Amino acid sequence: MSETTDQDRPAPRTITGVILAGGLSRRMGNDKPLVEIAGRPLLSYVVDGLRPQVDELVINANGDASRFSEFLLPVVPDGIDGNPGPLAGILAGMRWSQVFCPQARFMASAAVDTPFFPGDLVTRLSEGCGHDETTIAVAASFNGVHPVFGLWPIALADDLEEWLKKAKSSKVLDFADHYVRLNVPFDHLEADGRQIDPFFNVNTPEDAAEAQAMLEALNRTQAAE
Repeated sequence: MSETTDQDRPAPRTITGVILAGGLSRRMGNDKPLVEIAGRPLLSYVVDGLRPQVDELVINANGDASRFSEFLLPVVPDGIDGNPGPLAGILAGMRWSQVFCPQARFMASAAVDTPFFPGDLVTRLSEGCGHDETTIAVAASFNGVHPVFGLWPIALADDLEEWLKKAKSSKVLDFADHYVRLNVPFDHLEADGRQIDPFFNVNTPEDAAEAQAMLEALNRTQAAE
């Protein structure tokens, strides 16, 4: 009987991912994760973009979870009342990770309304934080910092829960700046001679129309290469 080596063993699941879909969608006027861009719901773009980058993926959303059943992913609601924003979704993802992926040390977060985020997001954020569990890495572009796209040490879950329960601040960067916070820059996308922020987010019906135009331009550029 041959001996099993470390190389033969499956790699431990060390990075989970959470899609932040728990917002109220006030400016969109309907259920933002299911708003269609080029015939596909926004959520499908983010699932397809993030799932290959992490070991396990979960959706943070409030309300009827069955509306996302086609995606075959766990759905976890905020564990903090009052809709305190994306930090509550990050905490929900951390708690899910602790239970279902106890080997995981980090969790990547992505917003549900951003269909063009980079395919190397998690790799680049991991390189930025250097696997230091006291460091939080967040994405940045020419339009500024995008803190909902981050890599979070799961060991900070208790700190985050205490932060939210004391209602210190609902702003993601206010919490992140209590630790070492690194901004990891990402390049813009090129399409039809224009620069597109990979973290362009869809908040209104007008944004949805703009995102569809961007997608068509990106597809034309890729087809011409």
